[in-house]
Amino acid sequence: MGDFPDFLTPPQGIRGLEEGIEAVLSTSRFQLHREVTALSGPTGLTRPLADGETSALAMLGETLRDYHRAAVAPYWPRVQGLIDADRAVRARALLDNSVDGLLAGLRPTLRWHPPVLEADYPVHHDIHLQGRGLLLVPSVFCWRNPITLIDPGLPPVLVYPAVSQRPGWWTDATNPKERRTLANLLGHTRANTLRVIEGGCTTGELARRVGISSPAASQHATALREAGLITSMRQRNTVVHTLTPLGAALVRSNTRPRLDEQG
Repeated sequence: MGDFPDFLTPPQGIRGLEEGIEAVLSTSRFQLHREVTALSGPTGLTRPLADGETSALAMLGETLRDYHRAAVAPYWPRVQGLIDADRAVRARALLDNSVDGLLAGLRPTLRWHPPVLEADYPVHHDIHLQGRGLLLVPSVFCWRNPITLIDPGLPPVLVYPAVSQRPGWWTDATNPKERRTLANLLGHTRANTLRVIEGGCTTGELARRVGISSPAASQHATALREAGLITSMRQRNTVVHTLTPLGAALVRSNTRPRLDEQG
């Protein structure tokens, strides 16, 4: 896989599906023609889109909605949980070892040789930041190689495979026998609460990953904290939970981390 049209990944998508699709459909004809023809050449299937025809754009919008409904929406809670876990891991690497530690921790997908960040990429592509910074975006849909924007004039973005990503993440692939001991000790929901805190998370993130309400997540976290298994720290208007050495030892000795079990 080589270049990917930039217009299909607009920054407006962070505000929701419809705003993202609206941004895609508002792409200028010049950009459509440049990126679609660079991707596939002027074929009968893509020429109407490259020419910015209204019917082709309308079909693209409906296709994006249909795909999201079938292939993304059913798995979104798991996607969000994996991304939350990755962000917690990267944030801790940044706090403990500064930017060098964060970038060095992106191996094997990326290799940090200051001041150059290298990646195996399908095509030759150099990005010169020139003081603009770099937005790192973890993704469960990015496999093996990272993805960047093509246009050098756009803000630098690097999409990389999430650290918690594993084959079959969208299915219930973990062997239930591997979770039995900890669940018998704490109960299924509280055991899962302890597991998902392993990477560090807020109460809201905990509720989303476990699939319970925020008040219930807070109650489980309180019980685990009183048992000496987690530590909770308030940061402005959120509370961040992390495992104590005792909690981490308990998780590691009983089961592999699991992000998507519901009690």
